[in-house]
Amino acid sequence: MPIVNRIADLHGEITAWRRDIHAHPELLYDVHRTAASVAEKLKSFGCDEVVTGIGRTGVVGVIRGSKRDDSGRVIGLRADMDALPIEEANDLPYRSTVPGKMHACGHDGHTAMLLGAARYLTETRNFAGTAVVIFQPAEEGGAGGKAMVQDGLMERFRIQEVYGMHNYPGLPVGQFGLRPGPLMAAADRLTIEIEGRGGHAARPHICVDTVLVGAQIINQVQSIVARNVDPLQAAVISICVFQAGSTDNVIPQAALLRGTARSLTPEVRDLLERRLNEVVTGTAQLYGATAKLTYKRDYPVTRNHEQQAAFAAAVAAQVVGQERVDDRFAPVMGAEDFSFMLEARPGAFIFVGNGDSAGLHHPAYDFNDETIPIGTSYWAKLVETALPG
Repeated sequence: MPIVNRIADLHGEITAWRRDIHAHPELLYDVHRTAASVAEKLKSFGCDEVVTGIGRTGVVGVIRGSKRDDSGRVIGLRADMDALPIEEANDLPYRSTVPGKMHACGHDGHTAMLLGAARYLTETRNFAGTAVVIFQPAEEGGAGGKAMVQDGLMERFRIQEVYGMHNYPGLPVGQFGLRPGPLMAAADRLTIEIEGRGGHAARPHICVDTVLVGAQIINQVQSIVARNVDPLQAAVISICVFQAGSTDNVIPQAALLRGTARSLTPEVRDLLERRLNEVVTGTAQLYGATAKLTYKRDYPVTRNHEQQAAFAAAVAAQVVGQERVDDRFAPVMGAEDFSFMLEARPGAFIFVGNGDSAGLHHPAYDFNDETIPIGTSYWAKLVETALPG
């Protein structure tokens, strides 16, 4: 694989950065140590500008090429910095030092690879135009991508196109996957509040049992995907929280369900919201209870722009060969707040193989350091190819 030689030389150093980030995980917008380390490194590399506090705790570095630029082209490269509230199960020299927090999604690797690319690009500057490296907080449910866009990221740095990358367990190291159009799902949050009539567990006939009602709602909402969504479309409804009662001889007055709905098209998203309201309300009424659904539209579909997706696939092929790039990768029902950046500017999101690792958000997950020179070379080649002299 034609890994950039200088990046191969930096492999050990980038790995050390990654493992340091892994040992010190931070959540959501509270990524102060990580952001400070990123900003310090960008300054030491010689970035032309380093700006902190974009989207609360995001960091942006500006690198201008040395070749003559008559076009004023600017492209953005984005990595995420936050970890997850999970207790790490790995016994590693660099395992998390923070109880209840770990980098279980590989954002440590994403940040390290983009730092490596920034190091290389500031040294070589073998391009015409401007590369903007974006280090984002709060991808894991905090919509940090949206916060950075709302804070004027695209306008302030005059970004014309934007690109993102995420590791993919199960995809072999040295392979990439992407597709034009929907790549990752819209993710919406569900909260269902059920009100019944509590009472003694020995007298259920004079009560309205919210546990029974909640169980029936959980069963019935699955009929939406099974019987309302076109079988050729994709949708997921998962109820992941069921809270009711506190003892074994009292039928609870109230119950709470929480979950998520996932979709790949606006039409299916609208259908899920409408039918959930109907099914939740109707099922509760059938049993003499009331139920209120709060449906919060959260991350939108991660939708790659056709031209930029084709370009990203071609760049990936430069690094690993055409046969190792799947440019018709099957969409996944996970979600990404890079979607907000793709709504603001044309661009593309790509998966890079993490090999045979534990899955994302699993306590035994670890980013595969063998991926580092591959992902870092992709970033470097993307800038040099997009901004030729």
